[in-house]
This record gives sequence, structure tokens and C-alpha cells, in this order.
Amino acid sequence: MKSLIGKKIGMTTFFTKERVIPVTVIEAGPCYVLDRKTLPRDGYEALKIGFQETREQSIAKPVAGICKKAGTVPLKIVREFRLKEKESETQIGAKLTVELFECGDKVRVRAVSKGKGFQGVMKRHGMAGGPASHGHMSHRRIGSIGCRTTPGKIFKGKRMPGHMGLETICIRGLEVIRIEAERNLLIVRGSVPGPNGGLLVIEDESK
Repeated sequence: MKSLIGKKIGMTTFFTKERVIPVTVIEAGPCYVLDRKTLPRDGYEALKIGFQETREQSIAKPVAGICKKAGTVPLKIVREFRLKEKESETQIGAKLTVELFECGDKVRVRAVSKGKGFQGVMKRHGMAGGPASHGHMSHRRIGSIGCRTTPGKIFKGKRMPGHMGLETICIRGLEVIRIEAERNLLIVRGSVPGPNGGLLVIEDESK
């Protein structure tokens, strides 16, 4: 199984002989296998993986118990990764590092995007807004949103002001440009969701 939990460090540029590539630096792992779900016992195949070492007092007792049973240090972040039947022979307590991946691999990165709060339609949906000259009263307003008594309501899905961001987003097809195993760094082409320091889930695109 080629999946890791990581943390977004930030964006920079990667220089080759031909071009300059925008890349994102990710601190991926080390992660530890804490538990394995099996088809006979649990009804599905999955691995439970932990990331980010912490104090035992800082995590919930059930999580501390899982870490202790697996023989690992207390881990703050725990995620579950579904597997196909007998896809992985990884043992409980095993350490997973960036060496799971190779340069040229395609990965998908899942994270929670930055929260923007309550936003209007110009920022949230890219609408043009009203005239900007003097005398007009609807510079950034939404304008008309429906008809009169027919249909007498606003249809679901109407683009309106509201909460923006803070959504789970998955970016697919990111190419691994460089791996620095001694620093647990994974460098991928392009951008990934979330702020610097945000939690990321990195999976092999072929999964």
C-alpha cells in the first residue's frame, strides 16, 4: 500500500535544465501501521495508520490504547485506508516512509481547503456584479434570484452568497519530482489544498 499522511510545508520552485517548475514541499511520514481491518472480522480490508508523534496525555485513551497495542509511540493523527482484498501484507507496527514512492510516480493529495468565511457571489462564484459607476446601488449584489408567484420559490442549487472554503478537496495526477528520505520530504509538481502546516493524505494515483 502506497499511502501516507503528511503536512504541507509550502510552495517553492524547482529548477531543471529546461524549465522552472512550481512545486509543493510535503513532510510525509514517518507513519506507523496501528491496526488492520480484515474481511472475516470487520467486513472490509483496511489499514489504520498513525502520524505525528505526541505525548500520551494529549490524545484520547482509545487512540493511546491502539498505539500501545501496536507497539508504537503515541500518535496524534490516525486515518484509515481501504484496501482491496489481500492487497497489502504490511504488518502491524511497521514504519512507512517517503521511500514508498519513487520519482515520476503520480499521486493524489486530499486535504481541507482554506476557510474564507461568508462571501458574496463575486468572490464565491466569480459573478460580474453590477455597474460600478455613481448612482447605482448594486455594485456587488446578487441581483434578481427568482420569478414571482410562478414558481414562487428559489430552486435548490441557486448560486448565492454563503460560506466559502473549508471543504475536502482531492487533487489528482500530481507528479513526484523529488524525494528527500533523510528529511521525510516529498516534493510534488503543482499545488495542493489547505494552508501551510495543514494535514494532507497522499495516495498512489493508481489505487
